[in-house]
Amino acid sequence: MTPSRDPTDDISAGGPLLFGRVLDGQGGGHPITWEQAQGWQPNLPGEVLWLHLDRRAEGMADWLQSELGIPEPTAELLTGDATRPRAFRDGETLAATLRGINFNPGALPEDMVSMQLWSDGKRLISLRRLPLQTPRDTLADIDAGKGPVDAGALVTQLTEHLVQRMNNAIVDMNDEIDRLEDLDFAVEDNTALLTKIASIRRNCLALQRHMGPQHVALEAISRDAPEWFEPHDRREIAETIALLRRFLDDIDVSKESAVVLMDELRSRALALSERTNRRLTLVATVFLPLSFLVGLFGINVGGMPWADMPGHPYGFWIIAGTCVFLSALVVVLFRRLKWI
Repeated sequence: MTPSRDPTDDISAGGPLLFGRVLDGQGGGHPITWEQAQGWQPNLPGEVLWLHLDRRAEGMADWLQSELGIPEPTAELLTGDATRPRAFRDGETLAATLRGINFNPGALPEDMVSMQLWSDGKRLISLRRLPLQTPRDTLADIDAGKGPVDAGALVTQLTEHLVQRMNNAIVDMNDEIDRLEDLDFAVEDNTALLTKIASIRRNCLALQRHMGPQHVALEAISRDAPEWFEPHDRREIAETIALLRRFLDDIDVSKESAVVLMDELRSRALALSERTNRRLTLVATVFLPLSFLVGLFGINVGGMPWADMPGHPYGFWIIAGTCVFLSALVVVLFRRLKWI
C-alpha cells in the first residue's frame, strides 16, 4: 500500500519546504516561506531557522551545498538512501541520520522511516522521504509557545519525540505477548498461534537491528556535538539514550518471551504427536495376534478347519472366541505393564 501523504506535504506549491519556523528563543516561533528562507540571517538575538524539507525534491543536494555550504559528501548523505543511523561532527556543524517507527497506513512496526538532520547552531535542516510525525509533534510545541529555545534543544526534542514514539509499537507487542501467554495452548492446531508468535519475534529482531545503531548515533551526538550544543542539551539527550536503552531491553524481553512461547507450543505439539503414535502402536499390537490367527486359519489349503468336519458345527465360533480371548489377554497384559 502506498503511504498516505500529509495534506501539507505538497512540494509543488512551496518547493521542497514542508514547513519552516524561525524560533524566537522563548519557546515559540513564526512561519517562514521557502523564498524567505533563501539567504536567511537572524534579525534578533536567539533566533534559529528550522526548515523541514522533502529530500526527494530535485536539486536538493545542490541547494544544501550552495546555500548552506555543506560539503558534497555530507550533502549526499543527507539526501541519499543510506538510512543506517549515524551522527558525526564536521567543524562547528552536526549531521545525523536517525530512524523512527513508520506509522503510515499499511506499514509494519519494523518498517522504519529515516530523518536526516544538519545544524550549525543558527540553522537546523531536517529532511525526510516518507511522512514522519515526529517533526509535527515538535512543530505543535513551537506553535503553542512551548517548544525548544535554541538549535541544541531542537535537536534533543526531535530525537526525544522520535524515540518516544517507538514506545507505542513496543507496548503493542508486549500486550500481544501477554495475551498469547494467557491463552489455552491445549488445542490440537496451534499453527495460527505459531505464525503470530513468529511474526512478533521477527518484529523484535527488526526493531533491535534498527534501534541498536540509533543508540550509538545518539551517543555520538552527546559526545561529539559542537559547543553550541550546551551541557543541558547533553543531559537531555542522555535521558533519551537511557529511554532508548530501556526500550532495547524491553525488546529483548519480548523476543525471549516469544521464543519461550514457541518452545512451549512445539513441546505440546510433540507430546500430542507422541501420544497419538503410542495409541496407534497399542491398537496395532492388540490386533497383531488376531491378524496372525485369522491369516493362519484363512489360508486356502483345504477350507476352514472344522468347517467340513462332522460333529464340529461351531468351528467359526471357536475361532472367534479364541480371538476375543487373545484380545482380552493382550489388554490385561498392557494394563499390568502400565502401558494403558
